[in-house]
Amino acid sequence: MSVRMSSKQLRENAQLVLKDKKYAHHLQNVLSLIQDYDSNDVQPCILTLEMIFGELLRRREVGKVCTSPEKSASFDTNYGFWLRQRYERTFTRLLIVLKKHSTASQLQALSTMMKLLALEGRYPLEDTPKGEFYFPVQRLQFIILALLSSEQNMTDPLIRFQEFTSYYDVLYFVWKMLPNIALSQKKPNEIFIKNFLLLIDKIPLPTEEELKANSEMILCSPTGILDGPGFVLNMHYLRKWLNRTWGCVMHWDHTPTTHHQLLYVLLEKVLPYLDHPLLLTDFLMDSLDSGGAVGVLALQGIFTLIQKHNLEYPNLFVKLYSMFEPEIFHTKYKARLFYLSDMFLSSTHLPENLVAAFAKRLARLTLVAPPQDILVILMFIGNLVLRHPGLKRLINHPTGGEVNGDPYIMDERDPLNSCAMESSLWEIQSLQNHILPSIATAARFINSPLPSVEWDLTKILEQTPDDIFVRELKKKAKEIALTFDKPTSMEVPGGERLTHYWNF
Repeated sequence: MSVRMSSKQLRENAQLVLKDKKYAHHLQNVLSLIQDYDSNDVQPCILTLEMIFGELLRRREVGKVCTSPEKSASFDTNYGFWLRQRYERTFTRLLIVLKKHSTASQLQALSTMMKLLALEGRYPLEDTPKGEFYFPVQRLQFIILALLSSEQNMTDPLIRFQEFTSYYDVLYFVWKMLPNIALSQKKPNEIFIKNFLLLIDKIPLPTEEELKANSEMILCSPTGILDGPGFVLNMHYLRKWLNRTWGCVMHWDHTPTTHHQLLYVLLEKVLPYLDHPLLLTDFLMDSLDSGGAVGVLALQGIFTLIQKHNLEYPNLFVKLYSMFEPEIFHTKYKARLFYLSDMFLSSTHLPENLVAAFAKRLARLTLVAPPQDILVILMFIGNLVLRHPGLKRLINHPTGGEVNGDPYIMDERDPLNSCAMESSLWEIQSLQNHILPSIATAARFINSPLPSVEWDLTKILEQTPDDIFVRELKKKAKEIALTFDKPTSMEVPGGERLTHYWNF
């Protein structure tokens, strides 16, 4: 059992080790503390080891790997062998800390390992040709495998690891090893998949602008930048490795949680770099049927394929129409749904009865929607009427008359068969009596000539109930006089009818 040490004692031991070789046994004492200390107490030990081996690597005192040093070897050579063994053991224990200890200890272990990796790249432990770029790939692979744990959520360490992927040599070699890691996983569990997708999310491929601005960011370089020939970030290889990796990820068995995460990473990080994005069409259409947040993300993917890759898919508007259910108001991506739907329905060449079905369905949803979403829907409907003047018949029917009921069929899945053109937007008329003045005012747009320019939905898509509340508070209400005589005491003013019935 090792004796606990304070931070001051650990720092003094480190200084002794670096001062003279005769104090080398203090290194072993510090190293043993990582295993014996609780997870919350291990950080000072990690910092001490970082200080010791950081300086030893700079001095090039850590020797090569040797299982059985020669007896005739010098003291310095044997000392280098001994330091190498301690260095390897340090790295092994830091990996254990990264896998099993508290978040704070994990982050410190990751930071220390990456700093040691950078120093090892700048001051190689093995013989390398002079002037040739060197990167300790094996060290990085051990770190990546620890981050891709199948037993523990590694969100915080992976977010921290993103700092190091800003160096292009780290980014390059991470992507180089990911296809083999993905291929080795036949049936990964949910925890591994979540960690893997988060890693991909945190290591996006750089754009051309970023490459031009940061092309010299190299971790394993003496100055931290590429100051000579040796390393080249080959975007062709990066795209190839990304496509291989993503092909494996798509074939894993996904839970609803990882399915949602998969779509998010696909849209935000991966889709622009895929060689054959149209192969995702069936997957996105199946995801669209899931509804909710998954359906909205799939809709964005389909929109991207239509816009950039000329995708044509039947029954797309039927699927979009089916997504407008009351449950959509309680999802995280409802603003994205309204924005994408507005883009899908922006064409003036769409059939009027199709657009009328969307307008009527949205109007019906205003009866159960939260106040902030009602405002968005009213503007959305107004834009649809502006694009298709024939929809004005839903506001003022040319022949007038009365009906006994609403002919619109809410449960009809095909918008063309919903009889929307035979109905009216009576829901908007009813909203003119809404308790919130802002909604009542917005609903009165049907009573006056429509503007010539569409409403900008982006300004209110992210609006919250708090925004509406604050805006109402800032409105100045008309002051109403409650008494005509200024009171001068606690007595009831003369002439009050109250005094006819009560004596005070």
